[in-house]
Amino acid sequence: MNEPRLNLPELTVSELSTALKRTIEESYGYVRVRGELGKVSYHGNGHVYFDLKDDRASIAGVIWRTTTPRIRLKLEAGLEVVITGKLTTYPNRSQYQIVVETLEPAGLGALMALLEQRKQLLAAEGLFDEARKQLLPFLPAVIGVITSPSGAVIRDILHRLADRFPRHVLVWPVRVQGEGSAAEVAAAIEGFNALAPTLPSPASGGGKGGGMPPRPNLIIVARGGGSLEDLWSFNEEIVVRAAAASFIPLISAVGHETDVTLIDFVADRRAPTPTAAAEMAVPVRAELLLDIVSLARRALASWGRNQDERRGELRSAIRALPDADELLALPRQRLDHAALGLRRALHANAQIHRVGYSRIAGRLSPHLLRGTVERRRERVLAFTERARRAFRHVIAVRQARAERGAQLLAAFSYRGVLARGFALVRDDTGRPLRAAAAVTAGMGLEIEFADGRVGARAEGAPASSVSSAPKPRPGRGGGPGQGDLF
Repeated sequence: MNEPRLNLPELTVSELSTALKRTIEESYGYVRVRGELGKVSYHGNGHVYFDLKDDRASIAGVIWRTTTPRIRLKLEAGLEVVITGKLTTYPNRSQYQIVVETLEPAGLGALMALLEQRKQLLAAEGLFDEARKQLLPFLPAVIGVITSPSGAVIRDILHRLADRFPRHVLVWPVRVQGEGSAAEVAAAIEGFNALAPTLPSPASGGGKGGGMPPRPNLIIVARGGGSLEDLWSFNEEIVVRAAAASFIPLISAVGHETDVTLIDFVADRRAPTPTAAAEMAVPVRAELLLDIVSLARRALASWGRNQDERRGELRSAIRALPDADELLALPRQRLDHAALGLRRALHANAQIHRVGYSRIAGRLSPHLLRGTVERRRERVLAFTERARRAFRHVIAVRQARAERGAQLLAAFSYRGVLARGFALVRDDTGRPLRAAAAVTAGMGLEIEFADGRVGARAEGAPASSVSSAPKPRPGRGGGPGQGDLF
């Protein structure tokens, strides 16, 4: 059994942890490690903590918030990555960890696996459903293009639009690869959707209202070809969700025909190349003009044939119609017979009415009419007198009722109490005071008597509410034991 070495220097826990930290950092420094992500935790302050493991060991890792913007991937458990960083220790937990400087997926297979996993997740939410896709406008007035302003893509799109059908184009410059490019593309899609729907102004080159750009009727997200890593920004979830939420129809033109990104599945139309996107956006103006001319000729020829047919039908109808004298002969004869009989009928009708009026006039007599008028006048006078008596009765009843109400009101009014020698005390706000406890020293008062009101001010606090029994007044009441009425 070994004897304890008592001559060793004594260290504190902090000193030992510091020595271990210095030894590990000086011995290893920067390392490059490949492994599979275990538990990943995004902290609220921006730091990311995770475990990096293989089939036999595990090491803790941390990405400071100053480094997280350079990480292109969303870290998830099970993702195989290659990490470059500095090996150090965490004394509070007596563990060593790696501080990440760079983090990349471990090869193309890992990116494809992550892409497939993200695709299945977004498809499960219904973002790729055909029912969500919008129809492209036939001839958009304004086209918004989201791409790099320095690449050949924007020149190809503008050249193709100018050849087919010149349109007003708004370019939103973004980075199409590298750090922060996904956020810029998503912000550009949301920015186009946030513009006011106005028409472009030829004078100012923008929309109405102080030179504000018009809202596009169509959006093209374009980028040239590249590797899977170069096109990875268009596989980011933030870009896919921004494209899915766009109210403006969107064409995805990312990469070449063989390149497939997640934005292609959520876009309303996918173009194999940026040039093909411009061809989808607008028709060929020359072809439209030819179609219009052809349709105009066909319409004119159709109208001419229709007029010829109607003219032939009209001539046939004219030949089939009988002569006007033949059509009007019988009605003209009926009119002549009716005109002859009308005069005799008018004389006979006038004679009949004259006889009837004579009979009625014979039954009428001036004395009979005068008697009838007198009887009607007497009836009217009688009704008038009855109405006058009824009105006086109603007025008397209403007046008596009003007098009884006035007497009852006077009996219940507090003014009757004031007339008997009492007074009503109010505070300075006009509210009645019902108890002495409500009065404070210096308080403004208003005292109302039967004949008017006077102002007053309280000089002292109220006395106790409990008072002694009143003494009997001399000369009133009976003997001892009989109370005083007053």
